[in-house]
Amino acid sequence: MEDNDQLRAAYALRRAVLGDEYVDAATADPDPHAIEFQDYLTGNAWGVWARGGALSVRDRSLLVLAMTAALGRMDEFSIHAGTTSRTGVTDDEIDELMFQIAAYCGMPAAVAARRAVKAVRAARSEG
Repeated sequence: MEDNDQLRAAYALRRAVLGDEYVDAATADPDPHAIEFQDYLTGNAWGVWARGGALSVRDRSLLVLAMTAALGRMDEFSIHAGTTSRTGVTDDEIDELMFQIAAYCGMPAAVAARRAVKAVRAARSEG
């Protein structure tokens, strides 16, 4: 697969998971450096999602949730927690993931992730 094909596949998966509105907003800056950065980010991060292999989109979604919680990246955690209806991750699985996060990443990471999940679910019920 050529680089352009890989980037197109990465953008398609990013849109499938995050939604057109999110990706359009993230890529709206006409600055050439911003465009280059979005291509770099998409090609690398979402290129991993688009590569296929033994991990499903659902598996990758759970891994991203765990890793962003471990790193304390709650903005990214919240974004991905809000996409689980598109990735096939259930609320029960996220609830169980909180125990894994607590055991392996520490209580503060799990508490922060739990707060983020609560906010995402509240926003979902309002919408």
